[in-house]
Amino acid sequence: MPVRYNASMAVAIQCRDLRKTYDGKVEAVRGLNLEVQAGECFGLLGPNGAGKTTTIEILEGLLAPTSGQVSILGHTWETHSRELREWLGISLQETRLSEKLSVLETVELFASFYHRPRPAREVLEQLQLTEKADAWVGKLSGGQKQRLAVATALVGNPKVLFLDEPTTGLDPQSRRQLWDIVREFQGRGGTILLTTHYMDEAERLCDRLAIVDHGQIIAEGSPAELIARLGGHHVVEFAASNLEGKAPEAWSQLPGVESVRHEDGLFSLSVREPHLTIPALLDAVEQQGSQLMHLTTRQASLEDVFVRLTGRHLREE
Repeated sequence: MPVRYNASMAVAIQCRDLRKTYDGKVEAVRGLNLEVQAGECFGLLGPNGAGKTTTIEILEGLLAPTSGQVSILGHTWETHSRELREWLGISLQETRLSEKLSVLETVELFASFYHRPRPAREVLEQLQLTEKADAWVGKLSGGQKQRLAVATALVGNPKVLFLDEPTTGLDPQSRRQLWDIVREFQGRGGTILLTTHYMDEAERLCDRLAIVDHGQIIAEGSPAELIARLGGHHVVEFAASNLEGKAPEAWSQLPGVESVRHEDGLFSLSVREPHLTIPALLDAVEQQGSQLMHLTTRQASLEDVFVRLTGRHLREE
């Protein structure tokens, strides 16, 4: 008997003690727990090799877990795979489409996989691909192919949208247009699981997000909550001469400093009250007999949180 989707379900995506081991020894996912509420845009961030892609492929039903439980819209892949495929829209990081089909034929092909799809031309208009409707896929630019991949995910009229780095290769204007499409989908009650290598994208789109490293979630919350947990609301960055032997910990004694990071000759101080920290910093540099070469102050960002937790930048290869 067919299962009906209940829009009032509080949890859209849930996994408990999720594990995936390759060849009996490589643990890609190690006891991961996750809940995504219905109607929210949830970001999953992590450095390369953190287990993020494996987790997403398990949630999408593309990969079987070694152990653990996965529930999508209250159902499992083992018992209701057909219904779940009707309810999900998936845009993979590298969606490979037939280059000898036109853009319209491609979207119509994907629409044919679903019982209640959206009109193909309506989706093309939404993704601003109408002018390319009769063009072969193989003739599209990288950004146009990326938008087409999102179109194939939307044409099935899904309840949950998986977007794996959807704006890679897009110019700034196209990125913002896709952000509007994501917000529109969410505004109609849809749920989104998003991965991205752009921190500004995560901050703008995600209601909540989780940072994954070594197969586990190491931090979770709204972007504002995660930034607040960093310990400071501002970052003071500076470089000075003759500081090669100066340990980063020495700067933690300055007033208002919560944490210190040193990278490529640049010191980054997480601070709560920069108006107290900066004068003390200038005095300390002068007492060291050093010359200030660089000094900036800015609001703390999600990138600062990520680097502090993982020791890497999100876009590092």
